[in-house]
Amino acid sequence: MARSSKKGPYIYDRLLKKIAGKGPKEAGKIKVWKRAATITPEMVGYTFLVHNGKSFIEVVPTEEMVGHRLGEFAPTTKFVRHGGKMQKELEQRKRQAEIEAAKAAKAASGK
Repeated sequence: MARSSKKGPYIYDRLLKKIAGKGPKEAGKIKVWKRAATITPEMVGYTFLVHNGKSFIEVVPTEEMVGHRLGEFAPTTKFVRHGGKMQKELEQRKRQAEIEAAKAAKAASGK
């Protein structure tokens, strides 16, 4: 559910104080634990290190990100690929195709 419109967006005041009066290069990388903080137009171009529960993930807000939350761009779960026999066979075929392509390119450049 979205935040009530009468309350307005959740903007973390300390975060705005850290970037106030400084350029993106002067401010450096700013560590943030408040994943629910809304990205404002003033934050565009700065580099934030958003905590995902284990480590910090670098997020550089752009114009398209304004209005979204910082936590949306720092995933908290890591995708572990699906495995099995079929996946192994597909990967082997892909590697073999890359090797053949490299050999063909080498033979073409050798002539």
